[in-house]
Amino acid sequence: MAKTFEKLAYNSLNDFVYGSAPNPVKCKNGMVIGGGEIYPELNFTLPAMEVTASNMPEIKEIYSEMINGVLKRAKELYAPGIVVEFEMLPEMTLVPEWGIEVNNLLRNAMSEYEAKYGLKSALRSTPGDVREFKRPPVMRSGEIFNNLLKTIEGSAKGGADFIAIESTGGKEIHDDALVNADLTKVIFALGVMGTRDIKFLWEHIVQIAGANGAQAAGDTACGFANTAMVLAHKGFIPNVFAAVVRVASVARTLAAYEAGAVGPNKDCGYEGVYCKAIAGVPIAMEGKSAACAHLSAVGNIAAAVADLWSNESVAPVRLLSDIAPVVSIEQLIYDCRLMNVAKQKGYGITFRDFLADSDSKLDPQAYILRPDVVFELSKELIKAKTPFLKTKAGAKLAVDAIRKAVDNKEVFIAEREKNWLDIMDDQLAAIPDDEEKFWHQIKGELELDKFIPAEYELD
Repeated sequence: MAKTFEKLAYNSLNDFVYGSAPNPVKCKNGMVIGGGEIYPELNFTLPAMEVTASNMPEIKEIYSEMINGVLKRAKELYAPGIVVEFEMLPEMTLVPEWGIEVNNLLRNAMSEYEAKYGLKSALRSTPGDVREFKRPPVMRSGEIFNNLLKTIEGSAKGGADFIAIESTGGKEIHDDALVNADLTKVIFALGVMGTRDIKFLWEHIVQIAGANGAQAAGDTACGFANTAMVLAHKGFIPNVFAAVVRVASVARTLAAYEAGAVGPNKDCGYEGVYCKAIAGVPIAMEGKSAACAHLSAVGNIAAAVADLWSNESVAPVRLLSDIAPVVSIEQLIYDCRLMNVAKQKGYGITFRDFLADSDSKLDPQAYILRPDVVFELSKELIKAKTPFLKTKAGAKLAVDAIRKAVDNKEVFIAEREKNWLDIMDDQLAAIPDDEEKFWHQIKGELELDKFIPAEYELD
């Protein structure tokens, strides 16, 4: 069922805190995400190896070792509950049987631990968006698309509690736009291509998940805003540009909730904090405890309003203590234990603000994740009437907020980046408010052999 969000999900900033969401999600076993406690979400992956039919037995052994080690350690640490994310490698979606087989293996182990030891757990199954494997991508039909839907259906039938995806609609244009710091094309990729694709894709996911006993969780702008974050970290694009892309990506991720998703949002979607403020859904986030997967400038602030705290992903590298997934679940459990105790003792808001204040001055990408900033920008963002206008508005709101914060010495940016605020302002001012007019205006600047306009309802 299509939804619209015309006001914030919160009446007060004091309610906008980790572990609690206005619209919590209840699992079949009674575990509630966003119901008051923050839980760890563990994600693991294979070591570098081929995924083929011949080595599927070895792959299943690796996943079995990882899940049993993680569950054993969670039990030993008296975790009140955990979430496990199975992020499928592309081959596991291209051949649905492989992904479904591992999905079922994980769910069976988790159910066994719950039955034997009372360890509550939930499984998030995240098929890969393999539609981009055909060039130019065919987004709405064909064998690859059908295999994606088969994987979603099989995962849900196999007991996955949540279905998520890192969708890729719009990347055909967005990747080059990022490298060239071209905000005009970023807005087109996110606000026109991306939002249209998510609406189409999530209508399918919501229907399939609901018909097969799972909940449609959420998407992420990982391939867009996180790519910008990594490029900025490496010095290829300005930090202020990456920060603006993050807020511009909100409408794209929000489109999944408009199509009926319920959360929890995916961990690598830092824009989820805005979705939580607007849609009231629980969200997963990653920060300092995800340094095993990537570095960032948002290590503490990412946890400020999270409902699940994730490690992003880790391979079973053997460390001195144990394999890395077991180490990660221990770190996440201790993080969540501390945050929950702070909240139980009446210091939840104080702890939230410590997390935010420790990061927000040092990078604009952290600053735009401040709960108070998110709250104020979201109030303005929802006034825009379409996903495209929300995308454009998000970018403008971010530019203005960063400019004001720099002037007030609330965030520090390199001197060389200050003129980028003016450059982005100029680019945004030239974008028309009419979506079709924008398409016809920008069409001549796009490499039309990289995408199929009809796949995005573009003439």
